[in-house]
Amino acid sequence: QVQLVESGGGLVQAGGSLRLSCAASGAIFSINGMGWYRQAPGKQRESVADITNGGIINYADSVKGRFTISRDNAANTVYLQMNSLKPEDTAVYYCHARVMVVASTLYRDSWGQGTQVTVSS
Repeated sequence: QVQLVESGGGLVQAGGSLRLSCAASGAIFSINGMGWYRQAPGKQRESVADITNGGIINYADSVKGRFTISRDNAANTVYLQMNSLKPEDTAVYYCHARVMVVASTLYRDSWGQGTQVTVSS
């Protein structure tokens, strides 16, 4: 019922920038938190950044000062601006949202399909 479609991943040299986008669509009544996770090969998925519909933001310590999350509530879209990228930022990045669909009273987790970010040294 809910689809999260990510775009913007790719290959970039260390020190470069990328901007990820994630648009939610479907039978959406309300979205609470939206954010980004990442998973590197052989590692667990970790939270990168999240933002509530009221604009409260959290960042992982490893990306503070380099990444910026933002959100367009009217468009059900979340963005991640990634600057000063490092090889250790290489991972599959997943969009996440807590979504209440039409005719429901519960928020549920929804995930995108993932987009690859590769940072070369």
